[in-house]
Amino acid sequence: MRRDVDSLTADEAARDGAVLLDVREPEEFDAGHAPGARCVPLGELAGRIDELRGAPVICVCRTGSRSGFAADALIAAGMDAANLEGGMLAWAAEGLPVTSSSGGAGVIV
Repeated sequence: MRRDVDSLTADEAARDGAVLLDVREPEEFDAGHAPGARCVPLGELAGRIDELRGAPVICVCRTGSRSGFAADALIAAGMDAANLEGGMLAWAAEGLPVTSSSGGAGVIV
């Protein structure tokens, strides 16, 4: 069941200070992600929720769809979570930094 998940714009998420949780697959994350983001693929989230407890979380994916499901799951587990509206595509469109896991400029795939 999807709950009412709060959505933040990319600019709001960049200023929020919460943990930015990227729920895309590792190869997507490696190609390009927000600096400081943590990767936990959506398929692994249920088994790794305890790793995320203790801080508010903003979930992100490519477009905001998978991350909406992730935020919903975290809220159901009693956590403070929100969704980054428009995902990494919106993040990049705002001119916010995107880095690759190799340290260079990243691309959104």
